[in-house]
Amino acid sequence: MSDDKTTKPFDLNMHTARLLMREPFFAALSRRIDKIASTAIPTAGVRVNPDSAQFEMLYNPEFMGSLSDKQKQGILMHEFYHLIFEHVTGRKPADGLKKIDNIAMDLSINCHISDYLPSDSTPGPDINGEPMKACIPGEGMFKDLPSFKTYEWYLQALKDMVENESKDSDGNGDPFGGMDSMDDHDGFGDADGTTQEIAKERLKDTIKKAAEEAEKSRNWGTVSQSMRGEILERIQTKIDWRKVLRYFVKTSQRADKRSTPRRINKRYPRVHPGKRVRRQAKIAVSIDQSGSVDDGMLAAFFSELNKLAEIAEFTVIPFDTDVAESKIYVWKKGQNKKTERVLTGGTCFDAPTKYVNEHGFDGHIILTDLMAPKPVPSKCQRMWMTTARYAARPYFQTNERIIAIDS
Repeated sequence: MSDDKTTKPFDLNMHTARLLMREPFFAALSRRIDKIASTAIPTAGVRVNPDSAQFEMLYNPEFMGSLSDKQKQGILMHEFYHLIFEHVTGRKPADGLKKIDNIAMDLSINCHISDYLPSDSTPGPDINGEPMKACIPGEGMFKDLPSFKTYEWYLQALKDMVENESKDSDGNGDPFGGMDSMDDHDGFGDADGTTQEIAKERLKDTIKKAAEEAEKSRNWGTVSQSMRGEILERIQTKIDWRKVLRYFVKTSQRADKRSTPRRINKRYPRVHPGKRVRRQAKIAVSIDQSGSVDDGMLAAFFSELNKLAEIAEFTVIPFDTDVAESKIYVWKKGQNKKTERVLTGGTCFDAPTKYVNEHGFDGHIILTDLMAPKPVPSKCQRMWMTTARYAARPYFQTNERIIAIDS
């Protein structure tokens, strides 16, 4: 009998929690990002899924399996920093600038995690016949570059290096030789405008929740104090409720059964075969009848719905402690129907939630002052819209979005 054992491919999902045990912030990010094994890329990379607008980390199992635990941790944090710095949702580089663009992004990241990356002293596995080394400010050919600068700063510095090398070598010099990014950046900036918009809003929400977990545990791991400040500043910027509403509607869209083929994804054909789907969202809009939702707030809200009517059907549901079923109607684009108060009781969020759960909606928006007990769970994604006054002090605790409308 043979004693040979088949070695299973490395499964990153089985090891992430252990690798990031001492990195609460990155561990919280990791739980919200799909990690997919793929031999279509030589190392690893993050991207936006063009169909779902979800962030994904693709990794070559042979490559990841060949790294030490410390280097695996470094690769994970490197990819997550690409998300934090919004490299994935940025623009694609101009022709001829791809290489230095890749290096500039890596330089802006690697100075934060240099101890965890393959370097001159601890190289990684061979890639294309050469041991993998990360681009790190202050080391190797980048020894004269300072640490902790932005991607834009490093990009200009690299352009200057190319220009100086060209002058010294009659225009044929390449100061970087075979050096390039250690990971795959080909998915950066690939998604279309709508998908990018959804992804950016989702990214803000993902980073916000991870930062909240780290703050609550009072443990950010290796994230420096200055970087914590930058991350918190990013998530504390004022949220445009119109963008959030648009994001909510688009992420509620469901695939229509009348799907048709589209061209194959050439870069990752085995990860996501190409397909085009028609999408339509059925959104319930429940309006609190207690008097807290004023006419200005309603006017601003329905004005924005007018711009979204092409991609969703909105059903207006008046409620207090019950749902006024005889007054429910489907709102149409350009409709001037005045939203009158048809009930005068208190407020109970269970009533509209149960109605929405029973009628198969894809998303549920509740306009209210939030002054009632927490409702039963929703079967679809749910968002609360109110004024800044009530958004600051909701009556109950929830992980669902609470957005203030500035009418």
